[in-house]
Formats: sequence, structure tokens, C-alpha cells
Amino acid sequence: MRIIAGQYRSRPLRSLRGLDIRPTSDRLRETLFNVLTAGNPAALSGSTWLDLFAGTGAVGIEALSRGAARVVFVEKSAAAVSVIRENLASLDITAGFEILQSAVARVLNRASTAAANFIFLDPPYNDAGAYRSTLEALSSSPNLSDSTVVIAEHDKKFEPGETFAGLLRFRKLQQGDAALSFYRRR
Repeated sequence: MRIIAGQYRSRPLRSLRGLDIRPTSDRLRETLFNVLTAGNPAALSGSTWLDLFAGTGAVGIEALSRGAARVVFVEKSAAAVSVIRENLASLDITAGFEILQSAVARVLNRASTAAANFIFLDPPYNDAGAYRSTLEALSSSPNLSDSTVVIAEHDKKFEPGETFAGLLRFRKLQQGDAALSFYRRR
């Protein structure tokens, strides 16, 4: 696993052994960021991200590499939080991020002063309830503005849903066994 592009291009990232964490593949991350930048490498400059169910932190770190100003990593596993810290330290990233070791639902229930430009969520593929509850909570979250893009990574055979209260899926991409669903406020 490595950083695809930007300031930390080609630098390796650590993961956890076993099946507890399923990092977003390099290929899927490349597709995600190609869609978000649409040929403009500076498109993410200054953006704010929420990386929910962050795992290794690969998506949020990729965003930082490509110019994001701030990433909030949310992960409840202490072992995964340790890997996120190690990955950030290995790249000498010392600012522009916050790591919250917490359940995603608890973080989304807190009031926030600023909306994120991008919210990425990647719950365990076998936890359909986590997709529904997170997308429903996001639809009324103060972390969401009219221009926020919410991206859910999921198994291509799983359908997370077209709409969640105020969220509407506007794009779905499949790649290999994985898929990305993109949502915005209606």
C-alpha cells in the first residue's frame, strides 16, 4: 500500500495484519481521487475531510498529500489508531489532522463549527447497519454543507441506498469487488 500522488507520492503506508482492517486499495483510491480532481491536481487544495472508519488512514493521508488543509480521522480501534499515527509520522506529517479514537456515531452527534468538503466512510463491508446509520446521521449533520460530497466505499454486491433523508446518491462507480457511492444534499 502506498500514496498514489501529491507531496508524498509513492511513499509506503503500513497496515495491520489479519482481516480486522481492509484498507482501500491503491487502485480504488486512485480512481476516487481522479474523480474528485477531474484533471485538476489543485482541486483539493485547502479542503477539509472527515475520514470515517479510517482504518490505516490511507484515504485521509492521500487527501493531505494532494493538498487538503485538514483531515479528521475517526477510528474506534486502538490498533488502527496506532497505525494511523505511525503512517503520519513516517511521512513527517505533524499538522493538518486530528485523530479521534471513537465510534463514528458518537463523533457525528457532536456539534461542529465547520462543514467538511469531503466525507469518506468505509465501514466493515459486512456491517450493513453501519452504512445506513452513518448515512442517515450525515444527512442532518452539521458537518455537511450543500456542497459537501459524501463518499461510501462498499462491496459491489451491496446496495447502501439511493437516498437518506436529505442525501441523494448522484454517482456510483464499481471497480473489482468494490464500489464507491457519491452523495450530496438534495
